[in-house]
This record gives sequence, structure tokens and C-alpha cells, in this order.
Amino acid sequence: MKISDLLRLSTDNLRRRKGRTALTVIGVVVGTFAIIVMISLGIASNAQNEAMLQSWGDLTQIQIYNYSYGAAGDVPKLDDEMLETFRSHEHVVAATPFYSSNSMNGNVYAGKGDRYEAYLWDCYGVDMNALEAMEFQLQSGSWIADDVNLGKKKIPVLVGANFAYQFQDTRKSYNSGKRQRWAGQTDSLGNPIPPFVDVNKDKLTLKLTAYDNNGNEKTSEFQLVVMGTFVSDTSKHYFTESGIAMRVSDMKMLEKEYQRLSGKKNNSSGGVMISNGTVMREQDNGYQEVYVKVDDVENVGTVEEWIHDLGYEQTNSLTQIREEMQASVVKSQMILGGTAAVALLVAALNIANTMMMSIYERTKEIGVMKVLGCEVGKIRNMFLVEAGAIGLLGGIIGVALSYAASAILNNINTIAALFGGGGIDLSGLLNSIGGMYGGMGGQISIIPPWLVLLGLGFSTLVGILSGLWPAVKATRISALEAIRHE
Repeated sequence: MKISDLLRLSTDNLRRRKGRTALTVIGVVVGTFAIIVMISLGIASNAQNEAMLQSWGDLTQIQIYNYSYGAAGDVPKLDDEMLETFRSHEHVVAATPFYSSNSMNGNVYAGKGDRYEAYLWDCYGVDMNALEAMEFQLQSGSWIADDVNLGKKKIPVLVGANFAYQFQDTRKSYNSGKRQRWAGQTDSLGNPIPPFVDVNKDKLTLKLTAYDNNGNEKTSEFQLVVMGTFVSDTSKHYFTESGIAMRVSDMKMLEKEYQRLSGKKNNSSGGVMISNGTVMREQDNGYQEVYVKVDDVENVGTVEEWIHDLGYEQTNSLTQIREEMQASVVKSQMILGGTAAVALLVAALNIANTMMMSIYERTKEIGVMKVLGCEVGKIRNMFLVEAGAIGLLGGIIGVALSYAASAILNNINTIAALFGGGGIDLSGLLNSIGGMYGGMGGQISIIPPWLVLLGLGFSTLVGILSGLWPAVKATRISALEAIRHE
């Protein structure tokens, strides 16, 4: 018996019993449909969670703080040597401090007679190479190389997208609405109002102001040269919006100059803070915080645990939140998938029942085939092909219905609007479904190609396994008894 003959006989047998075959296929359709839809909801939920977390910050980024529990400072120094230790880890792409001095007082001036003034806040010393590796973006200009030297008292900087709007017109009173301009502000014609200062063309002067022990004011001036402007992305850091970033070496130089003016050492390190009733002490002689970029989100937990082992108790990443979200989705999928699996189990029993009935009805046919010399394996394969065909056909229809259901779910708000204007008001129910599964405004159901193949393969396998025992039973029927069977 050729394969073509085997397929033709199996198809003919199923076709002769259309009603029974159709009812059996429906069971497989329901089970396949339920499983695919449940998994697609979980996939979409995970995708929305990932998108939400990405909006909060970089999933592959870890923040390390030099705080310790208790009064004793027992955290290792968060210094340049420790930075090199972080960078030596196989899964760490880059590491940089976000170094600022809380005690340094200064303003940035521009315009004739220093007319325009901006407070020196949200200013950080960073590793420029690390920022590029961490996927910070520049809308103009270029990154600052380590060897750039613009001359004495000239500091190359990168500024936030709206840093220019931080400048105020000092000739206007504090109560005047014309003292400061804002990003997005427009005139009476709807045209955007530019800032007072063009940071790429105007000279920017940083003036440090300190008071010595006798109360005498001392100042020191530096020119800030803007080398580039960030694309605003506060999920990465707030200075990309309206702050200043410079090299760590330049920030340390400014801090040292300020200490010289004031005659005091920087007191931003070694401070004590209270969190949830627990005393945490900031380590002396170290960066306040360091950001570490990991090569893959799956390795963040491993790297964070390694950092804890180095002695840093206070770290922050989105990994824990991500894992909790994923666990919640998996739990929901297991509950819903279990319900779908019960439906597929019932379908499997229906297939087995159908095949057993088919054997009893075709006992004489089986006997004739044996007498004519048909191999036992061919008879078994015929029943297995029939069972597998039922599973495959049910899987195909189940996949098609799954795509239809997915399209409906992904357009649930449009459908709700249509029902809202009709005689039957189902908009409330449909909107609640959209809010439950599509709260982030993304797709509610996602069916990737691998899920289609999984659904078809699983339904076919269920069909074959369900028909295995009936097929084996058919091969054990005695040829003489089968021929005499009525």
C-alpha cells in the first residue's frame, strides 16, 4: 500500500462519516483555539509590561549607591578603582559615575553684561564613552573625547534638550511674566518663542561663588563650551532634559576650585540619610552613585547579585519589578491554559472514541485487508493518519478562529464605539475588556508564527496519540473473526 493509497483511504473513511468527524473536529478546534488565545494574551501582556518598564528606564541598567545600613560605613569605596572592577565583569558593557557636588554654588551667565542667568543645578560629571554605550542620544554635536583640551578655563559640556530655557532675564522683576521663557511656549500667532540664549553660539560663563571663613565673597569664572545637545529622555536621566553633563575630571576640577575659594573641603560625601526609619551613611571619598550597563536583560539579576557580593547593599534596577510582572502573567496563563488543556483533553477522548467506533464498524474491512496480505503496520498507520488528520484539521480551524479573535480583541475599542451607537449597548462590557488587557494602548493579543506552528503541531500530536490505542487494537483483530463479523 503506497502512501498515496493510505491517504486516500483515510480521507474516504473520514468523509463517509461526516457528522461524526465534524463533531470530533469541533472538540479539537475548541481546545486549540483556547490554548492559542490564552498564550497570545500572555505574550501581549509581557510585551506591554516590557514597553512600560522601558518607559520607566533602561531594563539593562543598574544603579549603585554608596550607602550602608547602620551607623558604621562598611561599604567599599565607590571610586575609580571600583569602576574598573565593575567594567571587568563579562556581562558589563559600561560603567560611569553620575558625579555631582551638592555643596558647590554657581550660576551660568550669557548675554551682554551677564544679563541672562541660569542656576547651576542638575550638573553631573560622567564618562562620555559610557553614555554612548548606554544609548544616550545626541540631537546635535558630538561626544566629548577624553583628550579634548579647549584651553585654560574652558570646559566642554553637553547640555539637555531644553537647557537654554533655564536662563532668566535678570533685568526683569521676579514677578514679571517676561523674566523667563518656557519650552513649548508660543506667541499670539502660535509661533514658538525661542529662549533668550542660543547655547551653541552665545558665550556661556560659569561663575563659582563661595564665602570664606570670614564671610568674604570669592568668585572664579570658567567658559562652558557646548559640544552637543542631548535628545530628551528622562527615563535615562533628567539632565537630558535641562541639565549639564561634563567629564568627571572637569567636575572634580570645579569642585577643587570651589574648595579653594571657600577654604573648606567638600562636605557632600559622608552624609547621613534616613530611609524607612533606617540610618544609611554615605561613604566618604566615593561617588554618590554609579550606573552600570549590562549586555542583556537576562543577565541583570546575575550582575546585581555579584555587586551585592562586593559589599554594595543599595542597588536599583527594574529587574525585580519585571520578574514580578512576568510571574503574574505566567500564573494567569497557567490558570487559563489549564482550562484550555481540559478542553483539549476532552477532544482527545472524543478522537479515541471516534476511532474505536470506526474499528468496530470496519472490523470486516480490516479482516479482508489482512487476508489480502496487507501489512499490519499499514493498517495501524491508516488509523493513525485518520486520527492525525482530525487533529490537524481541528488545529487549522482553531488557528483561523484564533486570528479572528485576536483581530477583534485588538480592535475592541473600535467595536465598542460601534456598539455604543446601536440598539444593544455592549460598549461598557467591551471597554472593560479593553481596559483589562489593553491598558497600555498596545495590542491585547499577539500571535507570533511559532505559536501557530505550536498549535498545529500540538493538535496533530494529540490526534495521533489519541488514535494510537485504537490503531494498535485494530492490528490485533483476528482475520478469520473479522471476516465472520457482521
